[in-house]
Amino acid sequence: MTLNELRYIVTLAQEQHFGRAAERCYVSQPTLSIAVKKLEKELGVALFERSKTRVQATPLGERIVAQAQLVLEQSAAIKDIASAGKDQLVSPLSVGAIFTIGPYLFPHFIPQLQHLAPEMPLYVEEGYTAVLRQRLRKGELDAIIIALPFTEPDVVTQPLYDEPFVVLMPTGHPLTKFESIDPEQLTEDNVLLLGEGHCFRDQVLEACPHLQLTMEKDTGGGGIRTAADGSSLETLRHMVASGLGITVLPLSAAAASQYASGLLETRPFIAPGPRRTVALAWRASFPRHRAIDILREAISQCHLIEP
Repeated sequence: MTLNELRYIVTLAQEQHFGRAAERCYVSQPTLSIAVKKLEKELGVALFERSKTRVQATPLGERIVAQAQLVLEQSAAIKDIASAGKDQLVSPLSVGAIFTIGPYLFPHFIPQLQHLAPEMPLYVEEGYTAVLRQRLRKGELDAIIIALPFTEPDVVTQPLYDEPFVVLMPTGHPLTKFESIDPEQLTEDNVLLLGEGHCFRDQVLEACPHLQLTMEKDTGGGGIRTAADGSSLETLRHMVASGLGITVLPLSAAAASQYASGLLETRPFIAPGPRRTVALAWRASFPRHRAIDILREAISQCHLIEP
């Protein structure tokens, strides 16, 4: 068996679909299917139950997939140990960030990082927290930038900065007459939210519990509109600009608007307003401590959120 074959069965167990698993592994579907069958033949057991609609690991397959995950994590640790003997600020650093952080943080800290470590290329990607968590564990990412709370065995998590939430609305909206907004006031309007799977959606609903009540029953006031799957904070901004409703954004996203001045306005929440803590996470076994230190320093120097 090979590490690639182990990677294929772990991904297939997660996706439960040959096409999606092949896409994640950057191979063709026939290649992945043949490799899985080859491994099943070598082991002499069926790892997956196949139907027209889904692929599901067998009870024995689940145990083998779990062990394969551990093998992949240990193989990543071997690479980490080997890289420890090299210049820690020369080889590429792979960093992931959740969708609601990456687009607004990367443009600020990457120039700072190039200044601090000009010979260290940066590979970046964006994704959901759950996906980034898995890619970090498997060694496919060296560090991830996420919002707390975040816990994972054998992973170090360090807060970077706190970021307040603000309300985004069209200019002339009735709420613009207030200097700060009470979360309960949002129930009087059409509030636009990200779809399921975005941790920022959950944070907004936790900070504004009346919105959750509005979703659960018809209050006779405003409404909740959920953006389509794959939408981003920029999608919400476009809908607000078109007059469809209002939304809640992290301050960094609200400050990054490309719309002409005079079209959109933001208001803070009344103190103590809702906020999130942005954090950096990396494997405890990752040996390039200097690279992590430089990454943290670059983020702190960009002053994305002023005190």
